[in-house]
Amino acid sequence: MARYIFITGGVVSSLGKGLLAASLGALLQARGFSVRIRKFDPYLNVDPGTMSPYQHGEVYVTDDGAETDLDLGHYERFTGVSARQSDNITSGRIYRDIIARERRGDYLGATVQVVPHVTNAIKEFAQADIDGLDFVICEIGGTVGDIESLPFVEAIRQLKNDLGRGQAAFVHTTLVPYIAAAGELKTKPTQHSVRELTSYGIQPDVLLCRADRPIPESERNKIALFCNVPTSAVIQALDARSIYDVPLAYHYEGLDAEVLKVFGIEDAPDPDLTRWKDIMDRVDHPEGEVTIGVVGKYVGLPDAYKSLREALVHGGLANRVKVNIRWIDAELFEKADVDLAAELEPLHGILVPGGFGERGSEGKIASVRFAREREVPFFGICLGMQMACIEGARNTAGIADASTTEFGDTSEPVVGLITEWMSEEGLQKRTAETDMGGTMRLGAYTAQLKGNSHAASIYGATEISERHRHRYEVNVHYREALEKGGLTFSGMSPDGELPEIVERPEHPWFIGVQFHPELKSRPFNPHPLFSGFIGAALKQSRLV
Repeated sequence: MARYIFITGGVVSSLGKGLLAASLGALLQARGFSVRIRKFDPYLNVDPGTMSPYQHGEVYVTDDGAETDLDLGHYERFTGVSARQSDNITSGRIYRDIIARERRGDYLGATVQVVPHVTNAIKEFAQADIDGLDFVICEIGGTVGDIESLPFVEAIRQLKNDLGRGQAAFVHTTLVPYIAAAGELKTKPTQHSVRELTSYGIQPDVLLCRADRPIPESERNKIALFCNVPTSAVIQALDARSIYDVPLAYHYEGLDAEVLKVFGIEDAPDPDLTRWKDIMDRVDHPEGEVTIGVVGKYVGLPDAYKSLREALVHGGLANRVKVNIRWIDAELFEKADVDLAAELEPLHGILVPGGFGERGSEGKIASVRFAREREVPFFGICLGMQMACIEGARNTAGIADASTTEFGDTSEPVVGLITEWMSEEGLQKRTAETDMGGTMRLGAYTAQLKGNSHAASIYGATEISERHRHRYEVNVHYREALEKGGLTFSGMSPDGELPEIVERPEHPWFIGVQFHPELKSRPFNPHPLFSGFIGAALKQSRLV
């Protein structure tokens, strides 16, 4: 029977519950246990698919096509376990499903209430699709005391009782702030946060206390005394030099041992942390460095490109180099007084990421042209690939009015709205009037690669599977004209209708992909496209 670990947060948000869940999962794996990590999100959106990246950060996509919270990216990167649609639930999904049931008459005339109907639905989600795992780690979004999260807190309180003694543990994250005027760390926020949690019937078993400096033993004793936990269960969580150092740091502080103690497991094998130590050795001892320019439209919030940033870091780990990322607002290059060459010449590689909408598109196209003409390694992802095709159409294929229907009517729709495609479920159809939420081409799809292509040599294969999230596709009817202009279609959908990869064989490294390879990159298994891109950037750094 699976054991459950529930992670809650108090005092303030952004204390690192997602990294805690991911790191704890990695440590349990290192001891030989099987794990799955889930996220409970209190917001009323059905999923984050229609949220602005500035509101919520990136939207993470699973193989089975779920648009989920970015924390699931942490879970996958740290554990290597592919997330599923069943690993992220929102209040919106819960209420939508309950209301649909009520309208069908499934509740047989009963008054539908938060308790038991909403809490039962949350518990059903928590216990579904767990496949006989050793541990299920559930992160509760938001902060204890938020009105939105109350049904989830009540549900996990009930679930601990349902599971029985020794089958569930509560880990609570709090803040121990340093007050400069007093010259000391303060424990009262943690005490009040735990008091709030216990008022809902939950006594935490382990406290993870975030602080910017070591917490003295006297203060840990004080927290333990007032929060009704052993001193050994007060784990300090200091700022780390890299997120990949967090599993090691938490292990050395005793987190995994303390959690296992809650379950009465004190004879578990020591964790094998070899791969985490190797990762940190590569972080701490790089043999060079490169600078990559990311020309995008959401650069004001790095979390909007979270997986992309980490995949670039992974590419650096594969090449044992430090990757410096310059976040460049694409709109900058649409200003007449900006010297594009001066901004881009110092870079060793240019990456144009995914996105939606017209804003900054001409700046992206200008960046593609610079990379093509100056032979700077270029990587285009999703919209970035589409901008590469439009740039190629305008400047090498003689199609001056090339554009995309995403930005409005055009006489030369090199990129257009996809209305039909094949999936494992069969033929999918969409129209311009279809709801925006969850109606894109989402999840893992197969692509066939040309055997003599650069892409095939990078992957070491001619068939791949990658995750997608987009509504528009490069129009295959322009393939002949684009290829005459030097842009080769080296990857296609199995039916030959949807372009998946384009490249310029005469260029040192120029690849555009319709999918999102960053979603499948791991620190201990970097994605080959990012490893290749950073390798090309390293060669470029030796030329300039």
